[in-house]
Amino acid sequence: METLLLPHFGHLSKGSSLYHHTQEFKFSQRNLVRSKQSYGSSTSTKLLDDQRLLRSFGARTRQKQQLSVAIARKQEDNFCSSCTPPNKSSSPRENNLLLQQVCERASTSAVLATGAAAVIFLQTCLSAGAENLTVTFAGSNIGEVNTVQQTLVEAWGIVRGTYVDPTFNNQDWDLKLQEVLGETLSLKTSDAAFAKIRSMLATLGDPFTRIVSPQEYASFRINNDGALEGVGLLISSDRDSGRLVVLSPIEGGPAARAGIISGDELVQIDDQALAGMNNEEVATRLRGRAGTSVTLKLCRPANGVTAKGLTKLTEIKLQRETIMLSPVFSTVIHHVAPDGQDLKTGYVHLSAFSQNAAVDMERTITTMEDAGVDSYILDLRDNPGGLVKAGLEVAEMWLDGDETLVNTVDRNGSLQPINLINSHALTHDPLVVLVNEGSASASEILAGALHDNGRAILVGQNTYGKGKIQSVTELHDGSALFVTVAKYLSPALHQIDHVGIAPDVKCIPGDNIQTEVNPSSDNLLEGDTCIILAQRQFDLH
Repeated sequence: METLLLPHFGHLSKGSSLYHHTQEFKFSQRNLVRSKQSYGSSTSTKLLDDQRLLRSFGARTRQKQQLSVAIARKQEDNFCSSCTPPNKSSSPRENNLLLQQVCERASTSAVLATGAAAVIFLQTCLSAGAENLTVTFAGSNIGEVNTVQQTLVEAWGIVRGTYVDPTFNNQDWDLKLQEVLGETLSLKTSDAAFAKIRSMLATLGDPFTRIVSPQEYASFRINNDGALEGVGLLISSDRDSGRLVVLSPIEGGPAARAGIISGDELVQIDDQALAGMNNEEVATRLRGRAGTSVTLKLCRPANGVTAKGLTKLTEIKLQRETIMLSPVFSTVIHHVAPDGQDLKTGYVHLSAFSQNAAVDMERTITTMEDAGVDSYILDLRDNPGGLVKAGLEVAEMWLDGDETLVNTVDRNGSLQPINLINSHALTHDPLVVLVNEGSASASEILAGALHDNGRAILVGQNTYGKGKIQSVTELHDGSALFVTVAKYLSPALHQIDHVGIAPDVKCIPGDNIQTEVNPSSDNLLEGDTCIILAQRQFDLH
C-alpha cells in the first residue's frame, strides 16, 4: 500500500485510511526548487535564486517502494501569485507598480529523498486551518507506473489548493483521486499512467489546466525566460526533403559569429548523425551548459548557390553561451501629415511577454524618444501572452498616476484591482495599439489597460478572449502543471474571457484602403493596411 501524507480541510471519501504517525526522514536537498509564478494564462516557472527553507518530512513505511507525499498548507492572501510590489532599488528605473492582495512568497518546492521513501513538500496559497493526514491506497508494483502515481498525487494536491473553481466542476475532487489511482493499478506503462493524469485534469472542463511533458516544458521555459544556453541557431525541417536546415542564426550568437547562415543543412552534432531526428531532438542536442563545446557538421550549397549535388561538408566547433532572445522588434516609419509635415512614428512589435520583455521595451522607447519620434504604434497582433508581470510593467511605461491596470477575481469570487502608484510614463506621444484574434492573455491585459485608461486607440480585430490567470509548477519528474488560479477583468470591469476586446477601429489585413500616405520605407510594413489605418488615427486626433 502507498502512504500519502496530505492536507485535510474537508471531507475525504469513504474508504480512506487515516494515519497521523510520522517520523523524521532525512533527505538530501536537490536542485528541484521552483518558484511558482501566477503571471498569466501562459505563465512561466523559473529557478529560484535563493534556496528556500526545506523541512524534513517522513512517513511510517509499511512496504517496499512505499511513497510518502506531504503537502503543507499555509495561510496567505486569497489570490495566489508571486507578483510582489517591485523593489525600487532593483532597477535603474523607478518602479511604482502596486500589486495588491497577492501572496508574497507563493512557491512550490519539490524534493526527492534518498532511500525507500520519497517526500514532497508543497507550499501554496491556501485557506487556513489545514491539517495533515495520510491517505493509504494500493500502489503499483511496476516501478515506472508507481513513479507516475506520485506525479498524479502531486498534481491533484496542487489543483485541490489553487484551482479557480472550488467546486472542481461540481465533482468530489478527493473521490476523483481515489478513482484515478484505482485505474492506474492495472496499467503496465508510464505513458498509460500519464494519460490518466490528463484525463483527471480534463474533468475540470478547463483546457488551460493541463500537464505537459518535460520536453514540452523545456521549450516553454525557453520562450518565457527569454534566454537559452546554446549556440544560437533557429532550425526547421524542410517540408519537401525532411532535411534539417538553419532558419537563421541569432544575431551576435556563437553560430552567427562562426559564419553559419540561413539555408545551411545540419547533418551531424558531435558524433551523432541527425537523420531521422525531429526538430526538438536536435534542439536539445544543440542546447547545453554555457562554456561547453559542441561540434557541428553542415552542408552548404557550393559558392552559395543552391544546386542539387553541389554541396560541401563543413565542420565547425562552437562554444555554447547564454543567448538572449528579444521579443521586441522596432523601427521608425515615416508619413506625411495632412499639413505636409514629415512625421516619424515609432513602430514596436512585441511578440511575447517573456522575462526580458519589459527591459527591452523600456530600452526601445527610450531610444525612440531620443530619436524624436512623434507617435507610436504598439503591435500586439499574434502575441499569445506570457508573464502578466511583464505585461503590467509595460503598461506602466505608458501611463501616469494611480490608474487601475487590471482586476483579478479569485476562487472565492473576491475582486481585487491591481493599481499603479504615482506612475510616470516614459512618453506622452499619441499611441495606437494593433490587436487581432491572436492577441491573448497578457496582450489583452495590456491592451485593456491602455484602452480603458484612455491612453491608446485600438485598431484591428477582436482579441482572443482568454481572461484566465495560471500558475505553472514544475513537478518532481520534470513535467509541469498549468493551473487556472484566477480570472481577470479589464480596468473598466469589462469581461474578457470568451469575449475578447473589441477594437475602436476595425481592420482586416488585405482590406483595400485608398490612401496617399506612404507609411514606411520598409517593404514589409508599407503594405500593412492596419499600420496605414493606425497612422490615419494620428492625423484624425
